Amino acid sequence: QVQLVESGGGLVQAGGSLRLSCAASGRTFSSYAMGWFRQAPGKVREFVAAIRWSGDNTLYASSVKGRFTIDKDNAKNTVYLLMNSLKPEDTAVYYCAADRNPTAQTLVAPRWYDYWGQGTQVTVSS
Repeated sequence: QVQLVESGGGLVQAGGSLRLSCAASGRTFSSYAMGWFRQAPGKVREFVAAIRWSGDNTLYASSVKGRFTIDKDNAKNTVYLLMNSLKPEDTAVYYCAADRNPTAQTLVAPRWYDYWGQGTQVTVSS
């Protein structure tokens, strides 16, 4: 079992920055991939970014590419999402998730992730 705890959300003005953290505990393996997703009110949960515990391969949604950076600290079992140039449309609950058997297809789809955090609210004011 894997436990994920997100932190770092909050209220920020448009153009500002936030860094989200996701601390993983329990049975984590280097073969896992970690993803960030977000869900705005009335909308489906959407992929934001993903990274594998082993290696440095990353993947981003087109809507955040160039503004958001996903990173990890293997020693701390923590994944980060640095969000720059935030826009009001980035407002959502952000979730961290773990994929036990990642492939290029599973990384972007919420249904393939096995473990989820409780989410952290990000609100960007205009």
